[in-house]
Amino acid sequence: MTAKPNPKGSNKTEIIMTIASKRGFFYPSAEIYGAKAGFWTYGHLGTRLKHSWENTWRNYFLSLNKSYFEIDDCNIMPKKVFEGSGHLKHFNDPLTECEKCHFRFRADQLIEDALNTNVGGLDETALTKIMEDNKLICPKCGSKLLPVKWFNMMFELKVGATGEDIMYLRPESAQSPYLAFKREFEALRKKIPFGLAVIGKAFRNEISPRQGFFRLREFTQAELQIFFDPDKINEADNWDFVKAYKLRLCLAKDVNEGKITEITCEEANKELKIPKFYAYNMAKVQQFYLNKLGIPEAKLRFRELDEKERAFYNKLHFDIELDMDTLGGFKEVAGVHYRTNHDLGGHQEHSKEKLEVVIGDKRFIPHVLELSFGVDRNVWALMDIFYREEPERTLFTFPAAISPIDIAVFPLVNKDNIPEVSAEIYERLGKEFKVFMDDSASIGRRYRRQDEVGTPYGITVDYDSLNDNTVTLRDRDSMKQVRVKVDDLIPTIKKLIAKELEFEKAGKAVVAKEKKE
Repeated sequence: MTAKPNPKGSNKTEIIMTIASKRGFFYPSAEIYGAKAGFWTYGHLGTRLKHSWENTWRNYFLSLNKSYFEIDDCNIMPKKVFEGSGHLKHFNDPLTECEKCHFRFRADQLIEDALNTNVGGLDETALTKIMEDNKLICPKCGSKLLPVKWFNMMFELKVGATGEDIMYLRPESAQSPYLAFKREFEALRKKIPFGLAVIGKAFRNEISPRQGFFRLREFTQAELQIFFDPDKINEADNWDFVKAYKLRLCLAKDVNEGKITEITCEEANKELKIPKFYAYNMAKVQQFYLNKLGIPEAKLRFRELDEKERAFYNKLHFDIELDMDTLGGFKEVAGVHYRTNHDLGGHQEHSKEKLEVVIGDKRFIPHVLELSFGVDRNVWALMDIFYREEPERTLFTFPAAISPIDIAVFPLVNKDNIPEVSAEIYERLGKEFKVFMDDSASIGRRYRRQDEVGTPYGITVDYDSLNDNTVTLRDRDSMKQVRVKVDDLIPTIKKLIAKELEFEKAGKAVVAKEKKE
């Protein structure tokens, strides 16, 4: 069931967008010339937040198996690639157009907004009938809507001096590992399972991008394609470590009610017939969100897509959805897809290159389990979920491991050698952390500015620092302060970020009452 937008969420969206553009998280691309929907620029803080998420993802998923590696490929690919993948034939969205003003809409989104119902998986005839039966009209001018037709979302390019070579911007990063499979299989000593990851750009000519930063025409994906023997899909290394771990599932039959079933991996395997290899990776994805990103458990669910909704080649498909106020409920940010041998099989057929492997006395085309993440959607989710409003301040409570700034250094005054001592501390910490120096306005205002961009720790250099070589260390979330030796700052902050030390035990407590400024 599609969640209804609410005024609270709309207001929160506006606040976050204002902070994002004012503080340098992100803003419309080329806005001085009139920005186009679906194109955004990451500012200095947004770039850091995005890179923190990507590095956390990279370090976590590539460590799951010694045979998982990252590759980096071109964004522009030959036409034949997308004939082989099926994108030129099947990569379509339903489009309807206003008879009078000729504004174009994505038909399924228009229907879902108007009727608060899920129409995923319906064809153009069924969508047209729903529009006609419910007398839906153009939201722009109130005129009649034309019948639904399919619109291919690929960006076409003419390459070379003659313009006769047609190529395309890739609509997903997944094709790169499939194209690299033969080379990498040879290079990795002809063993499976192995995985190829890509963190890179993808491009989709969305009919009518909406939801601000959440649905883009140019976006970044982080994907891991795992190639494996289909006869071993009910096997998983380290199964004993996850078999009692509970997954949060919204099964296809329960989607309309939004019911979440908590079930162990072992139960999912035995009762729901979810293969062990698939369930194991679901567990690792859930642990990534809960343990690495600090997402509250109640904010996450796996939503099962039934045969009508999922791609025809996906044998199993669960989306990872996060509950966001700004978008009115649970929205997709990632997915776990069992793509069978559709991709390698299609490329083998169209390229005439053998992509079969021989393991022992068995010849077969490997199957693929895909872990796919929308990086930009995840960045927005972090900003939604970790945004807080308190009587005296607004702030982002990002986990310290992914914050765009680790530490802000505040010289109490700009005289009496305090700026020089602050600069020395800034330089020392800058070798280990992402550090920002803020020496403008009152100390209270500086605290609030750094709270607003999510900086977890602040260091104030004052007159006592000149005498005893200590500074005040401030915790963003609690606003508590402790006194710490300068020489102890680096190991102390490392332990705080790693959650190996409670803040109250990081130094001598300072009694300080912050005023609203």
